[in-house]
Amino acid sequence: MEPNTLELLGAAREALWAKKAQDVVVLDVRELSAVTDYYIIASGLSALHLKALQQAVHAGMKPYGLHPFRKAGAPESGWLAIDYIDFVVHLFSRDVRAYYALERLWSNAPRV
Repeated sequence: MEPNTLELLGAAREALWAKKAQDVVVLDVRELSAVTDYYIIASGLSALHLKALQQAVHAGMKPYGLHPFRKAGAPESGWLAIDYIDFVVHLFSRDVRAYYALERLWSNAPRV
């Protein structure tokens, strides 16, 4: 049986929490975006922490046979995006997250 998107979101969120991600937010953008259905946004404390968070998400999706459709950014830049089609994981340093302010951009999106 294939996992549903909410199950995958939960697995990604759990993987992030297990690696001590900061301020994890899941936004339901189905009614607001043609790009994806959900955004997961989290902060890391350093480039090394961002890399560990990215690896944790990959490991969390592995049991479901899910691989990223595409990835962007680099830990050293303070921003990483991991696109799983139905949801996109954005990992930021605190400063870069404040600069892009995705929660403010998608302020009409319900939080999951």
